[in-house]
Amino acid sequence: MKIADITPELQRYIRPEPSGDMSYHCLSCNQEFPITELLYTCPECRGLLMLEDRNFTEIKELGGEKWRRIFDHRRMLNDPSLKGIFLYYEFIAPVIPLDLVVYLGEGHTPLVKANSTMTRFAGAPFYFKNDGLNPSASFKDRGMACALSYVNHVAKERDLGEMLAICASTGDTSASAALYASYLSDFLKCAVLLPKGKVTPQQLSQPLGSGAKVLEIPGVFDDCMKIVEELAENYNVVLLNSKNSWRILGQESFSYEIAQDFDYQVGDKVVVVPIGNAGNITAVMSGFLKFFDAGVIQELPKIIGVQSVHADPVYRYYTEKSPDKRKFVPVAVKPSVAQAAMIGNPVSMPRVIKLVEDYEKAAGKERIYVVQVTEQEIMDCMLIANRHGHIACTQGGESLAGFKHAVEMGLVADGEIGVLDSTAHAIKFANFQQMYFEDRFGPEFKVKPKEELKNAPISVLPPGISKFPKPDSPLDREELTLFVKEMANEIAKILQLSPKA
Repeated sequence: MKIADITPELQRYIRPEPSGDMSYHCLSCNQEFPITELLYTCPECRGLLMLEDRNFTEIKELGGEKWRRIFDHRRMLNDPSLKGIFLYYEFIAPVIPLDLVVYLGEGHTPLVKANSTMTRFAGAPFYFKNDGLNPSASFKDRGMACALSYVNHVAKERDLGEMLAICASTGDTSASAALYASYLSDFLKCAVLLPKGKVTPQQLSQPLGSGAKVLEIPGVFDDCMKIVEELAENYNVVLLNSKNSWRILGQESFSYEIAQDFDYQVGDKVVVVPIGNAGNITAVMSGFLKFFDAGVIQELPKIIGVQSVHADPVYRYYTEKSPDKRKFVPVAVKPSVAQAAMIGNPVSMPRVIKLVEDYEKAAGKERIYVVQVTEQEIMDCMLIANRHGHIACTQGGESLAGFKHAVEMGLVADGEIGVLDSTAHAIKFANFQQMYFEDRFGPEFKVKPKEELKNAPISVLPPGISKFPKPDSPLDREELTLFVKEMANEIAKILQLSPKA
C-alpha cells in the first residue's frame, strides 16, 4: 500500500516527523536530564534512568481508536523505516528522524499457536512468539535497533566522528550489538566482553563474524557487567547493555506487536518472559502500560516472569508478599542452560520494582507474577516444544516450564491464553541439545536426560554391500542398483515399514 491510498484523515499521521520531547528520568532522585548526552545512570545520584516523552499527553489526546487505525494502516506500507519496531514510532523514540532509523529486518516476529499435544502438556492454550527470527536470531535486536538508531542520530547531528560501542553479554547481546554496529561501521566500532567458557560456540561466532573485538573475561556475566560499567563511567564509549534506556524503548515493541496481533484484545492473555538482566520484563510492562494509558488497549494482560533455581534473585524478592518487607539481595549464580538468564544481580531491578507497582495500580489488581523452574524442566520443555513444531531456545524452554507451573499454581484462569517468549533461535543452543542427547551434563547442572527425549543419528550399513559410493569414485550401474536396493530394504526394517499390497 502507498500513503496516497490511505484515507485523507489518516495520511498526515502515517509517516511522522520528529515531534517528541524526551528526557531521562532518574528513578532514585526524580531529577530529569536532557537527551543531548548519552547517559546511562543519573549524573547526580547514579540511580537508574528511564526515558520519558513530555509530549505523551498529546499522544493520549489522539485516542486509542485512531492509534489502532494508524498502526494497522502502517503495517501495510513498504517503507523500511516503518516496517520494524518504529511502526510504533510515537510510542518508542519520536525524536529520531525516520531517515536515520537503522532497520535490519527486526520486529514483527510470528506468533505460533501450540498444537493440541502441547496444549495438553502445558494445561492451557498458548502461543510462542518466535523472537529467534530477528536478524541476529534473538530479541535483543529490538532494543539494539532503537539504541543504534539514536546513536546514528546523535552522531550525525553533532558530527561526533569515530565512536566505540561496548557491551557485556552471555551471547545474544554481543551478537546483536556487533551486527547493528557493523551497519554503522563508517563511524562506529564495537567491542564485547564475554565470560570465558560461558557462551555457546554458535553465539561466539556471531560477534566475531560481524567484526567486533571480542574480549573473554574470567567469571560470569555479572563480572563482565561491572567492568563495562567501569569503562562507561571513565571512558568515551557507548554502552549497549540494557542499562542503556534506549534499549528498553526498542524492546517495548514486543508488547505492541502482541497487542496488534490479537486485535488489541489482551485482557485474557498471559505473557510469559524469562528474567535475565530484567530489561525484557521491564520493557514488556512499560509497553503495555503506555498502550493502556493511551487507550490503545482497554485491559492489561497478566505478565509472568520466570527464573531458574540457579539464578533467581527476582523470584526471591517477590516471595515476600508484603512490599514494605521486601529487600533485594543479589545471588551467586550456578551454571544454567538458560545462559541469558544466568544473572544474579539484574541491572534493571529498580525499573522492575517501579513498574510492577505502576502496572498493578493501573490494573487495579495483581497482574504480575514470578515463578521458579528447574534446569531439568527448562531442558525438557525446550526439547518437547521443538518436537512439536517450534524452534525454542533454552530461554523459550524456561518460558514454557514457567507457564506450565503457573497453570498448576492457578495463576492462569480458564479461558486465558499464554503468549510465551522464545527469546532466541534453537540453533544457538544446539550444544545443550547435544549434551542432553549424549548425557554429558556435569553434576552442577542437575539435568538427567529422559530416554524418550534422547535422539541420535543411525548409521545404515547393510551387510550385503561391500562397495559404497564416494565423491571421487561413483559406483557402476550394477553396483548402484544393488546399493539402492539393499539400502532401501535396510531402512524399511529400521523404520518398520510395511510393503505395498
